Amino acid sequence: MMLRLNNVFPADGVERAIADLPTAHRLLSECRPDVLQFLARRRARLLAHFGAEAQHKIEQVEGALKLSLARFGMRHGSWGDDFHHYHNENHAMEILDGRLGRLMDSAGLDALPLDAWLALSLFATCHDLRQRELVDFSHPIGNNEAASICETRRILALCGFDSQRDRALYIALEMMIAGSTFDPRPTPPPGEFNTAEVVTTAGALAPALDALLDRELPGWRDDDDAVRALELTQVASDLDTANVGEAFPWLAESATRLCQEREMRSGRSLDKVDSGQPCVGFLSDGQERYFFELHKFCSDIGRAAFAPTKEQNAERLRRVSASVRDRFKQQPATNGQQVVEAFSALSLAG
Repeated sequence: MMLRLNNVFPADGVERAIADLPTAHRLLSECRPDVLQFLARRRARLLAHFGAEAQHKIEQVEGALKLSLARFGMRHGSWGDDFHHYHNENHAMEILDGRLGRLMDSAGLDALPLDAWLALSLFATCHDLRQRELVDFSHPIGNNEAASICETRRILALCGFDSQRDRALYIALEMMIAGSTFDPRPTPPPGEFNTAEVVTTAGALAPALDALLDRELPGWRDDDDAVRALELTQVASDLDTANVGEAFPWLAESATRLCQEREMRSGRSLDKVDSGQPCVGFLSDGQERYFFELHKFCSDIGRAAFAPTKEQNAERLRRVSASVRDRFKQQPATNGQQVVEAFSALSLAG
């Protein structure tokens, strides 16, 4: 590995249960056949542009996408027993299909080499693989991300990649996933890390990753693979946070999913009164803080694709946030579900 990680994060029960590609393919066939259809379409698009000589590499990556999506869906998603409202296989697909597809359309496939498009595809499905690691304040890379890096390397090996021959891909994924860390030093004491909570209290590591590398790996700028990996990390960060640059109803929908996950991870039920005020804060002040203070586009290609829609969303987000504050200032929320429903209705109304 290029980056220093505090632990090796061995395989868990989900990884052992979905230990090979046939198992992953079978699970996706049963639970999400639409994903397999999408992968076939994306493969055909890449082959049509980059030529038949790219087929083997594309198929190798497709295998890794299947493994990571199947594990994500079982670990934190729709066919497991630890459902996370935001960090699940649907979030991976909204990046892999929606945002990355939009980037391909807006920039054109010639904007990046094939290896970059494939690395970004793997980032989409691998960067959030693990969401239940304990927070560790001793290093800027979060334990969720570090565990996801370790599992990603094992996935690549299962799909025929080699850490020496395919060094550039390994380093790119390592840096991209590390860069998706949201500052792992929230105000609560150390314990189980609530990723949904920290999204509105801290920014992504990606813009500051070069400074971390300067401290830990002097001379990294002389490594061409590392320099290219850092450039891709900025694109990956834009993809991960581009909900701000989606049509406003989708931006609002992602906020409600994060809110529901935040409450679940905090041990509060949406139908209980103690979830009311935290949801008000998250869906008003929290959204404004993230949108206007914490979020930034890191790459030219990401900015070109997503910044215009973010600008269009700005005043609408201010209005909706103010409406949420006003409504529940006059009459405190009965519970979190009431707040989520009010926010959704106000978002649709504009």
